[in-house]
Amino acid sequence: MRDIARRLEGAGFPTFAVGGAVRDALLGLPAQDWDLATRARPQEVRRLFRRTVPIGIEHGTVGVHGKDGVLYEVTTFRRDVETFGRHATVEFADSIEDDLSRRDFTINALAWDPATGELRDPYGGLDDLAAGVLRTVGGAEERFAEDYLRVLRALRFAGQFRLRIDGDSWSALTGATPQLALLSAERVREELLKVLSKSRCASAALSLYAASGVLGALYPELERLVEMAAEVGSGSGLGSGSGGDDVWALTLRAVDVIPPSRPLLRLAALLHATGMPAARTRDLRGGWRYTGHEQAGARVAQELLRRLKASNAEIERVGQLVRHQSDLFPPDSRSPVVRRWMLAVGRDLLDDLWRLRFALARARDPANAALPPDLLERWRMARFIRRQHPPLSVAELDIDGGDLKELGLRPGPRFGEILRALLEQVLDDPALNTREKLLDLARQIVDVSGNVDVQPQPRPRRP
Repeated sequence: MRDIARRLEGAGFPTFAVGGAVRDALLGLPAQDWDLATRARPQEVRRLFRRTVPIGIEHGTVGVHGKDGVLYEVTTFRRDVETFGRHATVEFADSIEDDLSRRDFTINALAWDPATGELRDPYGGLDDLAAGVLRTVGGAEERFAEDYLRVLRALRFAGQFRLRIDGDSWSALTGATPQLALLSAERVREELLKVLSKSRCASAALSLYAASGVLGALYPELERLVEMAAEVGSGSGLGSGSGGDDVWALTLRAVDVIPPSRPLLRLAALLHATGMPAARTRDLRGGWRYTGHEQAGARVAQELLRRLKASNAEIERVGQLVRHQSDLFPPDSRSPVVRRWMLAVGRDLLDDLWRLRFALARARDPANAALPPDLLERWRMARFIRRQHPPLSVAELDIDGGDLKELGLRPGPRFGEILRALLEQVLDDPALNTREKLLDLARQIVDVSGNVDVQPQPRPRRP
């Protein structure tokens, strides 16, 4: 990055590092994604550097490969001419101050000169960082109206960096929440994923989502959890014995237990209880039960993710985690029962399902770092069996349809029936999963049915 700045400066173009990397460096955090702003126009940047990529020349941005092999975005200074939501009209400018005036918050309106070490801070962002305050650049209402995504960015920054949103900015922010429906689903989804992936304590930003009205505007499924404020019943994924905690507080704790490196799993924890309002019923003692909320929650979670235009794979995985969150084999189960549980859940879901269960258990009892002994014992049992790599699908059997044809069977639906019957026996005893034993079992299955000739067919002679 410094070598790019030096070359631009040497050619007479003032150049500064701008954006979140400057802010993070001042906070003592690892700074990534360094962006540069310069007085040079795009064609001048491309003339100075041999290896460039036209990332967004119409907006003044050129990608330049640094000596470290990283692609850095170099953008010409810009200033707003007219703003209207996301479609602002801008033109190139000659000063860094013009460029910084376009920024959303004072903590992001910082520029650092890599050549001299000079820090430009025209809006007091450094003081706001020291005071723990998030403030807009200029008038708050105007700033949010320029791009309503800034409402979500404000909540994310305030939560991530533990900042207090100043009074004027908060008033303008809450007043702008009804306009969030104008944002594209993709931008809303990406902001939520950033909340989940950029901070260990995602609950700070999510709590601000609730306090500001953002949940009501964008995520009514989660807003209903805030409104429910009921004790967790014995039929829930969090279990009983949670005192007076409401399910929203428990959900936030579960999200925080999971590391930010697993945003999709955090998303499943965030949505795991969304079926509880619909499933809530009174028990005989007058308390609440939530029997069957997992199935309802899976449908709600998948509908929410479709609305956010998540990928099919993300929708399916989160839905499956929510659906299976409470599924577990009984204590002291024998190995075949555990293997059938693994088959029902799916091999690729097992690790995340255990992580989700552990997070929910810790959220239920935050004062106790130890997991419930019965849960740990079952996890150890499942891990022991999994390490034996038992076959858990027809595809993992040591025979297939071709082998059945060699028995003289005709291809058809019966093949699937036979293979599934073989899998059932292998789940009871994985040692049966050899070609010879499975063929013997297949002959027995067909003989019992009494309607198929199982005599081996002669193989055609080679010419």
